[in-house]
Amino acid sequence: MSREAIICVDDEAVILLAMKQELKRRFGSRYLIETALDASEAGAVIAELDESGIKTALVITDWFMPGIRGDQFLVELLARRPEIKSILITGNADDETVDKARGIPSVCACLRKPWRPEDLAAAIESSLAPKP
Repeated sequence: MSREAIICVDDEAVILLAMKQELKRRFGSRYLIETALDASEAGAVIAELDESGIKTALVITDWFMPGIRGDQFLVELLARRPEIKSILITGNADDETVDKARGIPSVCACLRKPWRPEDLAAAIESSLAPKP
């Protein structure tokens, strides 16, 4: 079993399912792929993984979600868990919002919906590559 996980967060179940299937095909042998329908559920998933000794390596989150936007979630997550890298995906944010999100230290990439599988895979590889 993988000792590291990637968590996908989106309030649309069909998008989560598609992303999970895509990531399992590409990264399933290296990472455990988990999903959450909102930021609160993502926090619970991270806590459960911690209890199981599994490190959360990356969070991929939608920007526009009920309750808390993805960028706000990532700022809060960074304050508690600065080692977790992140990717923001959006179909709604304007360029200014995306530029601000890129300024969050844990955000390694911002992609627009619908994303291209090869762009998401490249962003994940880049985010998780060991830094010199």
